[in-house]
Amino acid sequence: QLQLVEFGGRLVQPGGSLRLSCLASGFGLGDYNVAWFRQAPGKEREEVSCINVYGDMTNYSESVKGRFTISRDNPRNMVYLQMNSLKPEDTAVYFCAAGLSGCFAFEFWGQGTQVAVSS
Repeated sequence: QLQLVEFGGRLVQPGGSLRLSCLASGFGLGDYNVAWFRQAPGKEREEVSCINVYGDMTNYSESVKGRFTISRDNPRNMVYLQMNSLKPEDTAVYFCAAGLSGCFAFEFWGQGTQVAVSS
């Protein structure tokens, strides 16, 4: 079965850090560009970061630039999102997605992991 699974989401205090992980099973994640998206209640889904196949090109939304870092470990079929200096507005369900066409179209999506930033 081809799937992506996210994990690592939890409740964290403002200013705290969290690392999300995205694990692929049934296919080689190293062949795909991978992005992290998030969606908060009542808001549109937002692409927060994307990384290319080789891991040498990344991009970030303005809302997370300087605080979040995307990385990948192709032999382990994993992509990570390190989130620092978290704010309440970072609260959302975070999804990873994998695609062959840059950071614009994605063939595989995970089910999401909940991140809540609150004191």
